[in-house]
Amino acid sequence: MNYERNKIELEENGYSVLMDLYLDHEISQMLACIENAEQNGNSFMKTEDLFAIRQLIKNVPELSDLMFNKKLTELITDLSASEYFLTKAIYFDKPSASNWFVAYHQDLSISVDKKVDLENYVNWTFKKGQYGVQPPIEILQDTITIRIHLDKTDKNNGALKVIPKSHLKGIVRADSKDWNIENEFVCEVEKGGAMLMKPLTLHASSRTTNGKKRRVIHLEFNKHNLTEPLAWLEHYEIKTSTQQLGSKAAK
Repeated sequence: MNYERNKIELEENGYSVLMDLYLDHEISQMLACIENAEQNGNSFMKTEDLFAIRQLIKNVPELSDLMFNKKLTELITDLSASEYFLTKAIYFDKPSASNWFVAYHQDLSISVDKKVDLENYVNWTFKKGQYGVQPPIEILQDTITIRIHLDKTDKNNGALKVIPKSHLKGIVRADSKDWNIENEFVCEVEKGGAMLMKPLTLHASSRTTNGKKRRVIHLEFNKHNLTEPLAWLEHYEIKTSTQQLGSKAAK
């Protein structure tokens, strides 16, 4: 398949939606892996409104071969001219009765292995045993987010809303006058499809109103090494010839 159209849309608008990345049986296999995983430790978060697994490849390693099928590896190759690697993998399950919503924001934080005082690395956080930091803007600009949809997702069960082209404005305050809510677009995605996004694209998520689940695997890719001695918390090389990942995850 050729994903040139998706690449152009991602660069110009800050997002793109594609269908048929996975077959039904591939989705079923991925969900079975997740359901069979031991759900303990800081990487697992469960509330009435959300269940999440951070460091997904580390905690559910069987998923890597299933996720990185021929279509996904071709997609990543088509999207990027240089060698990209996986820097973040999270599973989100928004239950059918969830009242959880997220206001408009940009994804400005990356997960790193330690806290180090470095120029242009700001707004440090420490949550669930993980350090987060806002890196230099070129790292955010070169990040590619791929959200794999394990359920059909529309405006009634939490499909992401985006402000097209907002990623071109750099880092903006959510209450800024530089963007207009009237321009928002709802990214409805079929089961087995995916949403591509730039992290600087302003995006939001509404409450679930139709009683249907919204399960998503959120992947982030980058091509930059961080300023030494800082390193990505997760770093998995993509081996397109075998559709497998090679781990260089931080210890």
